[in-house]
Amino acid sequence: MIVQSYLVYLAITLTVTIWVAHTLHRNGRVFLLDAFHGNDALADSVNHLLVVGFYLVNVGYVALVLRTDQRPVDLVGAIEIFSHKIGIVLLVLGVMHFINLKIFSAMRHRAQRVLPPPPVQSNERTAVA
Repeated sequence: MIVQSYLVYLAITLTVTIWVAHTLHRNGRVFLLDAFHGNDALADSVNHLLVVGFYLVNVGYVALVLRTDQRPVDLVGAIEIFSHKIGIVLLVLGVMHFINLKIFSAMRHRAQRVLPPPPVQSNERTAVA
């Protein structure tokens, strides 16, 4: 029964991880395009790197949480053990989602800041000895 529980756990957590990553990738592109002033190549590159990092962290966490010392004796016990594990993974995915939103928002905010011109325009050159 434990092997079937592991397989159900992996199927649910990996499906949700892929869905969240796809959603972040698709909708995060809009923020990044704005943050990078319409530079498609840069926005897509950063978006892809963020999604890869998201996968690495979350799939790594799913793998770490997979192991259990508890052995369910019946279906109810298996559901209780793995619903707890799935709940923890979903909470981590939620936190990662909000961290990604914070990153997107910070990048967009930083890109929208207007820097004032330098106080003095230099018209002369200084000779270097």
